[in-house]
Amino acid sequence: MKPQNWVLLGLVLVLATVQSIHCSVTYDNKSLIINGQRRILLSGSIHYPRSTPEMWEGLIQKAKDGGLDAIDTYVFWNNHEPSPGNYDFEGRNDLVRFIKLIHQAGMYVHLRIGPYICGEWKFGGIPVWLKFVPGSTFRSNSEPFKMAMQRFVQKIVQMMKDENLFQSQGGPIILSQIENEYGLASKAYGAGGHEYMTWAANMAVGLKTGVPWVMCKEDDAPDPVINSCNGFYCDYFSPNKAYKPKLWTEAWSGWFEEFGSAIHHRPVEDLAFAVARFIQKGGSFVNYYMYHGGTNFGRTAGGPFLTTSYDYDAPIDEYGLTRQPKYDHLKNFHNAIKLSEKALVNADPTIIQLGSYQEAHVFSTSGECAAFLSNFHLNSSATVTFNKKQYTLPPWSTSILPDCKNAIFNTATVEVKKSEVQMLPTNIPTLSWATFTEDIFNEDSDSKLTVSGLLEQLNVTRDTSDYLWYSTSVKMSPSEFIQGQQPALTVQSAGHALHVFVNGRFSGSAYGTKDHPEFKYTLNVALQSGVNKISLLSVAIGLPNDGAYYERRHTGIIGPVVLRGLPNGPRDLSWQKWSYQVGLRGEASNVVSPNGISSVGWVEGSLAVQQQPLTWYKSYFNNPKGNEPLALDMGSMGKGEVWINGQSIGIMFLGPG
Repeated sequence: MKPQNWVLLGLVLVLATVQSIHCSVTYDNKSLIINGQRRILLSGSIHYPRSTPEMWEGLIQKAKDGGLDAIDTYVFWNNHEPSPGNYDFEGRNDLVRFIKLIHQAGMYVHLRIGPYICGEWKFGGIPVWLKFVPGSTFRSNSEPFKMAMQRFVQKIVQMMKDENLFQSQGGPIILSQIENEYGLASKAYGAGGHEYMTWAANMAVGLKTGVPWVMCKEDDAPDPVINSCNGFYCDYFSPNKAYKPKLWTEAWSGWFEEFGSAIHHRPVEDLAFAVARFIQKGGSFVNYYMYHGGTNFGRTAGGPFLTTSYDYDAPIDEYGLTRQPKYDHLKNFHNAIKLSEKALVNADPTIIQLGSYQEAHVFSTSGECAAFLSNFHLNSSATVTFNKKQYTLPPWSTSILPDCKNAIFNTATVEVKKSEVQMLPTNIPTLSWATFTEDIFNEDSDSKLTVSGLLEQLNVTRDTSDYLWYSTSVKMSPSEFIQGQQPALTVQSAGHALHVFVNGRFSGSAYGTKDHPEFKYTLNVALQSGVNKISLLSVAIGLPNDGAYYERRHTGIIGPVVLRGLPNGPRDLSWQKWSYQVGLRGEASNVVSPNGISSVGWVEGSLAVQQQPLTWYKSYFNNPKGNEPLALDMGSMGKGEVWINGQSIGIMFLGPG
């Protein structure tokens, strides 16, 4: 019996060893090593809360069909922990379901836990409530911040472990990221910045996930964490240790948009050339940021002044449709890379000069040979000779020869027809609108706050609303008017938009921009003898998401607020008594919900107020036939938010109004 026991034990040991090899992720200077195999990995960013759960499976399949190996996503802390210790992993926040769908598709995951993510997302993904925890300074060596961050990171890692989602457990997660682009901000925190970065790295590694950790744009990332590159071009990049692989965690496929700016486009020829350059210079992991950008639903856009659309000129557009020729050209490119993979991961390149602006990178090993022929000239094509054969290279391009003979792909030669999505009017009958006009500051509100002086907006609203009313009274005697001239009201705001009402009547608006959110409003106002009521509605249009100490940036009316054009000189109103009201009546009544919609008086049809400030609009429509994406054109509106069936689809800002 002893020999039988020994044989059985031997089989168990062999099987355990095989299982260990089968479920492992390590790395060397060439690449990540998955299950004992070096890999060239092509990845794309798809953020689960920026699309609907109904879209996830289709988006993942299109990514796979496009030649990707992996999906990359941030983890959105402020979505998941809206208040301390209260978590939300339902609906668009169902991270586990999203990762399991990726696994079912046979793809890998790069889980960028952060939990600071930037990402043009409100507050960079960090919950607003953490700003108000005593002693907390975001992304610093402050203990309250680190305690909250560690608790959340541990929770996410444990959720993944409980579902066996790390590759070391047989799951799809092959990489995780801690922090995000901290090298750009760390110097502002002095020595504490380096201490925090080191703490974050060690904390992450100590969670023992069985897969490597990454820090992007962090040259000082301590071992064994891999530092990686983000940018439009990363061929210049080298990791901070010679034994680490060359990873590109964000190859920007386009750019984000801000209200009032041009829409950005990145030609696919340039994107493919940049990625080819990275790979031929030793890169082995490339993630397209974004592969599908999606939508900033609700009030999740960062900024300020970043748009609801996060399309990013990605290969899969905001609506889930493939963008041509970007999608198919990259698909063909990925095929050429995969045909060259064995040579790329097993050989170091030999560089051959083919001309003043032309060179070949040749990867040759036993039985495998691949070559990249590049022309770096911006304007001129070139004909080069390689292995006794001539090749024509368009300007700013690379040709890929998976067998060192046949050029099967050139980054600048697009053989896919361009297609543009056209939004056409539906056959839905013209909508019949009902309206409800907001009160101009509710003096009788139980939640009204009255203090001397001006308060910073976020300190009052705690981000429960984009809107904060500032209201004060001004008593004017007849002698304080200059005949034929109205006084001018000047309001200094830290951002982002302002609507001014005097004695219940709309007087004017002003707003800033992304680069200059602060602004000064000056306009003559119609005051009268006696007591005048000045009500200022300050509007936030996205919260900041990047930069050192960004949580300390101000929003709202910081002053001074001054009346000018008076006989006795300017009158500063900044330090008199001001009353504050958070939000709008419609928000307090929850008129966007099925139960709250009847809580206010709606005006129907021809009696509906047209083009009045602070007006809610309501209508009903039937779904049009078909499965095509449905969009709502809000071009005739100003600043507002849109709900369909109680779900916010985002904000819009088209100027004052």
